[in-house]
Amino acid sequence: MEKTPFEKKKFLFVSYEALIGDLAWIVKQEGHDVKYYIGDKPSRDICEGFIDKCEEWQAQKDWADVIVFDDCIFGEVADKLRKEGKAVVGSSVYTDKLEEDREFGQQELKKVGVNVLPHWDFTDFDEAIKFVTNNPGRYVLKPTSKDGEKELLFVGQEDDGKDVIQLLEHYKRAWAKKIKFFQLQKYASGVEVAVGAFFNGQDFITPINVNFEHKRMFPGEIGPSTGEMGTLMFWSSPNTIFRETLEKMKPLLQPSGYVGYIDINCIVNGRGIHPLEFTTRFGYPTISIQMEGVLSPWGEFLHAIATRKPYDFKIKRGFQVGVVVAVPPFPFYDIDAFKKYSEDATILFKKPIADGLHLGDVKLVDGDWRLAGYSGYALVVTGSASTVEDARKQVYQRVSNIMIPNMFYRTDIGFRWFIDSDKLHTWGYLY
Repeated sequence: MEKTPFEKKKFLFVSYEALIGDLAWIVKQEGHDVKYYIGDKPSRDICEGFIDKCEEWQAQKDWADVIVFDDCIFGEVADKLRKEGKAVVGSSVYTDKLEEDREFGQQELKKVGVNVLPHWDFTDFDEAIKFVTNNPGRYVLKPTSKDGEKELLFVGQEDDGKDVIQLLEHYKRAWAKKIKFFQLQKYASGVEVAVGAFFNGQDFITPINVNFEHKRMFPGEIGPSTGEMGTLMFWSSPNTIFRETLEKMKPLLQPSGYVGYIDINCIVNGRGIHPLEFTTRFGYPTISIQMEGVLSPWGEFLHAIATRKPYDFKIKRGFQVGVVVAVPPFPFYDIDAFKKYSEDATILFKKPIADGLHLGDVKLVDGDWRLAGYSGYALVVTGSASTVEDARKQVYQRVSNIMIPNMFYRTDIGFRWFIDSDKLHTWGYLY
């Protein structure tokens, strides 16, 4: 039977920090009506010229067939809209808490029978110092409040914990007013890998996504945490990691009302799978890299999951690699530095790029792509191939075609696969 053509729909994308412009642009290119709201005033020029904007998204909610929220701060309003019968992708009160409150996320995993690493929560630095002194070992220090302190995460390197004690003493002096809550988690060595899937409010849509993030600024996982400098991924039928972690969360996700992408980051080794934290939203640059591997139309897919329908999700075989191309002040927020080094800089291409180019914080002015906003998160460049080596070659060929003053990027995205894949296959986690 011939498939009925999907009707043109109206999509309203709602953002605070202008994270979802690339997906909105793709949906617009598919022929749908798209409006985009950005709450943060200094970010409102992002995607100008690419997508139609609106000043008040609430005034457009009855216009839209589908409303898409891009971050885990919209749970209360998203839940309210669903109760009103609106088709919504993203956010719920429950899933926002899964990501924002690490301890809650770990407790929910334990509730469904998932083993989690031992961890201890603190509000007092002296108590934490005393704990590590009395219980020597390697720990991961994780600030847990909502104002950006996650960037201060520290992975201890010394078996007696003295480096963690030294850092706690420093944070006590320098950051005590800012860091109100933090967690010490027992360190586990192994391969860091995440599994994710789209959820339609009732069930996961397969195939699932297996991904390997590269969070530090410099090759070799050196330097400040940027959130993400690039990712290697592939699509898969449900595997052991998924079945032992994310799939077990389905009974808790169903009553929450959540619709959208959900991901769980883990450390795996020969002794087991150790979930670290949830991402209960689109990932960035994850969603742009997923576009490289997805064959299904995004507008049709988003409408299907927002209306809680099953969907035959079509993907490419092989691997996708994505590289973030950035400029100063990224990964830090410094509007004055952006104005000095990067504001309105033109993005030039040695040759026209037809594929693998995704919007970051850019705008279209008189036919030129220019930097916008203030973060310095310029572009995401992607490549895809049947092998990781060929996917890496393609993406870096595309990156080499881009010219932006002061641009930088990591040159080793995906390289870890050549070491990690043997371990993952030996331990049996990818089946």
